[in-house]
Amino acid sequence: MTRATAAMDFISMAAGVRRAVAILGLLGLWWGLAIASTALAGTASAITVIDDRGRTIQLTQPAQRIVSLAPHLTELLFAIGAGDRIVATVAHADFPPEAKNIPRVGTATQLDLERIVAIRPDLLIVWDSGSPRAALERLERLGLPVYYSEPSDFDGIAANLRRLGLLAGHGPRAEQVASEFLTTIDTLHGKYADRPTIPLFYQVWDQPLMTVNDSHLIGKAIQLCGGRNIFGQLEALVPRPGLESVLAADPEAIVSGGPGEDREDWLRAWEHWTQLTAVSRKNLFFIPPSLIQRHTPRIAEGTRLLCEALETARSRRPEAAR
Repeated sequence: MTRATAAMDFISMAAGVRRAVAILGLLGLWWGLAIASTALAGTASAITVIDDRGRTIQLTQPAQRIVSLAPHLTELLFAIGAGDRIVATVAHADFPPEAKNIPRVGTATQLDLERIVAIRPDLLIVWDSGSPRAALERLERLGLPVYYSEPSDFDGIAANLRRLGLLAGHGPRAEQVASEFLTTIDTLHGKYADRPTIPLFYQVWDQPLMTVNDSHLIGKAIQLCGGRNIFGQLEALVPRPGLESVLAADPEAIVSGGPGEDREDWLRAWEHWTQLTAVSRKNLFFIPPSLIQRHTPRIAEGTRLLCEALETARSRRPEAAR
């Protein structure tokens, strides 16, 4: 081989290498763009919501295996048509009736972590102020997506319905339920908010005696109905005022749930205190606790009952009989 021929071969080989490098470069560029395009497509289709703790929850697809760790959260999921996605819940999740058939993984405050992990959920729905924080942190460290729910007002309930609808793939149904709920609340507000004020005591529990302040959702319902919560300004969300404080405040009405949906035991106990205005005017009103103490769309019905009770109390004022 002459030097000229070798040189030509080298030049030809070098050109080939350059062509190969160029082709590989183009292929690399194409592959990189393909990967980037796929990543962007995945991000675009991801489901992203912000929970009530301000945390971002992101799923690549609607949740198929949901663990609901509070009775009202189970009820919210059923309300948006996602009850069939719940693979486990906690004690006292009893509405709708179908919820009673869901396997249990503890109570709202004490969880069986091993069972939860074994179920292989793709989403946990938890109650921020009610679920055990340490247990939830352990579940998060295992990589389980956790949505924290803590609605503090009617708009918060609607927002949770919409977010859960997105996470469970039931967005349209959730939007409908949320809109209907807020329409009902707006109607009640328009009818009762400007009625004469009724000072009242709302009883959450009996031993110890417990109530709510104005920041609580029940406090919002009281205000909507034209009531004045006699312990509304206290700092604690769920104060423990003591019997003497209630007697001293002398509420015009006492509203209570009870130890059961149809048990008025706590109200009957107040009948012994005949010096109370609420007792002398027979303004002792019972509202089934699940209708007003659970953060679900059914609180619209509980609020309606509360408004009607306060309207009855207004009709029993001495000036109303003139």
